Formats: sequence, C-alpha cells, structure tokens
Amino acid sequence: MLRTLCRTGGALLQQTQRAAPRLWVTPAQQRWASTLPMNTVVLFVPQQEAWVVERMGRFHRILEPGLNFLIPLLDRIRYVQSLKEIVIDVPEQSAVSLDNVTLQIDGVLYLRILDPFKASYGVEDPEYAVTQLAQTTMRSELGKLTLDKVFRERESLNSNIVHSINQASDEWGIRCLRYEIKDIHVPPRVKESMQMQVEAERKKRATVLESEGTREAAINVAEGRKQAQILASEGQKAEQINKAAGEAQAVLAKAEAKAKAIRMLSEALTEHNGDAAASLSVAEQYVSAFSNLAKESNTILLPSNSGDISGMVTQAMTIYNKLAKTSPKPVPEVVEEKGEEHENQSTSPQ
Repeated sequence: MLRTLCRTGGALLQQTQRAAPRLWVTPAQQRWASTLPMNTVVLFVPQQEAWVVERMGRFHRILEPGLNFLIPLLDRIRYVQSLKEIVIDVPEQSAVSLDNVTLQIDGVLYLRILDPFKASYGVEDPEYAVTQLAQTTMRSELGKLTLDKVFRERESLNSNIVHSINQASDEWGIRCLRYEIKDIHVPPRVKESMQMQVEAERKKRATVLESEGTREAAINVAEGRKQAQILASEGQKAEQINKAAGEAQAVLAKAEAKAKAIRMLSEALTEHNGDAAASLSVAEQYVSAFSNLAKESNTILLPSNSGDISGMVTQAMTIYNKLAKTSPKPVPEVVEEKGEEHENQSTSPQ
C-alpha cells in the first residue's frame, strides 16, 4: 500500500510540477530556484534544500532532506530555498573616492542561506536586497579612502564590506561569506597622471640609487686612502725603528772597537820599546796633519817651529810621560793595603 502510494506520488510530482518564481535572478545570469512541488502526501526532499510548508496559509514547518509526509489540501509547499553557497555578480557602479576621483567598480558576492524561515518571510527579494546593500556599502567605504589607498588596501576594503553586509543581513537569514572586487576602472586622465607619477617615482628611485652609489664609492675611496696612509705610517715607523736599531748597533760596535784599540794600545805601550812606537805614531799623525792643511778652510794656525819634526815629537812624548807619571797607580795601593792588614794582624795577639 505504501509502495503504491509512493509511486503514485512520484508520478504526480513529475507531471504536475510548475515553475517557481525567480527568487535568485541577476541581469548577468539566469538562475532558477528549485521548482515548487505539489503536495502528494509522500515527498522526497533533496539534499541541501529546505522546503517551507504552510498549513492553511500559515507557516507550519520546514521539511528536512529525505522522506516526508504531508496532509493533502491543508499543507502546501510555499518556498524552496537552496542551502548551497550562492555566487552573485554585483553590477558595475560608480563611486567617488576621498580625493574626488570617480571610479567604476564591480565585484562578486558569495553568500549562503542559514535560516530558510527568515530568508522566506524576512525579505521579498533576497538577491536584490543583498546586491543593493553591497553597492551602497561599497560607495560608503570608497568615500573613506583615497585613490592610492583603494589599490593598496583592497583586502581591508573587502573585509569591511562583508562586515557591513552581515550586520544588515542577519535579519534575512543570509550570511555573506566573501566579497571580491573584480575590476577598478579610473578615468583616462587620472590613468595618465598615475602613469606619470609612476615614471617620476622610478626616476626618483634611480636618482637616489645613483647618489647612494656615488656616496658609497666616495666612502670606499676615502677609506682606502685612510688605510693606505695608516699602512705607510706604520711602514715608516718600522723603518725608523730598524734604522735606529742599526745605528745603535753600529755605535756599540764602534765603541767596542775603539775600546779594544785603546786596550791594545795601552798594552803595546807597556811593552819593551813602546815609547819608540808611540813616537813613530805621533810623527806619522803630525805629517798627515800637515798634509791636510788649507784643504777645508783658508785660516791656518802654524807653530813657529813647524819644520822641526823631531822637536814636535819630543814635546809630545814629554807631555805623554808627564801625564803617565801623574796618573794614580792602583797596584802599589793594593800592596800598601795588604801591608797594613798584615801589620794589624801581627799586633793583634799582643
């Protein structure tokens, strides 16, 4: 009995379905809502659809997907709402930015019905209402931004529009998911000025980069010169240190050689015939000194007996002997000190 009734209801549903009014229609696309089925007692509701049932002209209930039963003549399916995400093209509109630039903007609106009861009885034409709300919200949001910020803050503009639409569409049982701006058209003159601004900005960046490169090059050159001067001064310092060390070593070597020569000369003078050797050396130096006279200056001081070489040598040796006799002799003093110590030791036992 139930199977026969279901088959009969399905056949009547296919034969007697009539077209539903256009609930979701846009000028860009023709989209038909689900057809309004007749009451055949047994009904099968598709998935992601909500059928609003009225009993004697008053809201009764919403049919869930699957098998449902209705009372003939009393119950009637008044609305069929789709619970899928719906895409609506927002037609192009003109708006004025904060800096008085007229823009032509269109977009795409994504929404979904959350409450079929509010979507059916809260507003007459949900799509028209949401579309108009999106357009007015777009105009108001664009009026708060300048032209440059419209392009930079596109995402924030979309989020503000979605927030404003959701605040007004809560009473309609509709939730706006996303709003995307498709195209932004500016007047030709504004576009030309924007292109000129972009070119000027690029030239400015190129000039700034060139000046920064020149500055970096000058800094590098100055740093190189500074390092070169530092290295040169360090080289001169090392050279002077090495030169001073060499001169000091040369002076020490000369002093040691002179001390050694004096020591050898003193030893030679103490030997046998040392006075004769000294006389010979003095005579040689005297002759060489006379040979260098008048070579470095024109003023010459000569002794009265400059031709008497033997007299000059004798005089020099006499001076040397007098100096040798007047110089203290350390050896006798040591002997005298030892003698005194011996006398002290001999008198101490007494």
